[in-house]
Amino acid sequence: MAFDGQGTLIIACGALAHEVAALRTANGWSALDVRCLPPELHNRPERIPAAVRDLIRESRPRYRSIFVAYGDCGTGGRLDEVLAGEGVERIPGAHCYEFYATGRAFAALADDEPGSFYLTDFLLRHFERLVIRGLGLDRHPELFPVYFGNYRRLVYLAQRPAENAEREARAIAGRMGLAFEYRFTGYGTLATSLVAAVERSDASTRNGEQRVGEWAS
Repeated sequence: MAFDGQGTLIIACGALAHEVAALRTANGWSALDVRCLPPELHNRPERIPAAVRDLIRESRPRYRSIFVAYGDCGTGGRLDEVLAGEGVERIPGAHCYEFYATGRAFAALADDEPGSFYLTDFLLRHFERLVIRGLGLDRHPELFPVYFGNYRRLVYLAQRPAENAEREARAIAGRMGLAFEYRFTGYGTLATSLVAAVERSDASTRNGEQRVGEWAS
């Protein structure tokens, strides 16, 4: 759906902020704006649809197109219901693990070992805050087997890993008592989806300018 403003807005999960910014710079998307919602919303996924809807409605007058960089993210289809009502598309997939790895590759990983815990670059950088302190494991380490007793493997899905990232991820796997696997994914479907969204917006802008020129003549 084309709106009345100019340029494109990406509404993204805060867990994707670094990656979306990197793609914007790499592709020279000067007319692309990004607004992020807090990654902590993943702890209360029932709040994601309303938060995304409110930001769409707030931003609609200023942008020609809006694209949402979220998976379903545990909303049980409610995010898609909101987006259908607002005429806005999102990245396909259930979560960032799937669209980083791409759907077929992630399905193979899940089939190979359903008891897999996944890390991304973001979750690796913030593991202590979001997992250890977020789950109270800094105060109650005896809860490790309660939270992770059904996991067998940690898979690090790396986008643009820092120099020591694989070593740090391997250490986390050891701390959790899990086997370790490393997969370099790059940006996966996040990249292809954003490229397609920007291209659609650019095409819409060109068509609109062409129609204005026809009317003026």
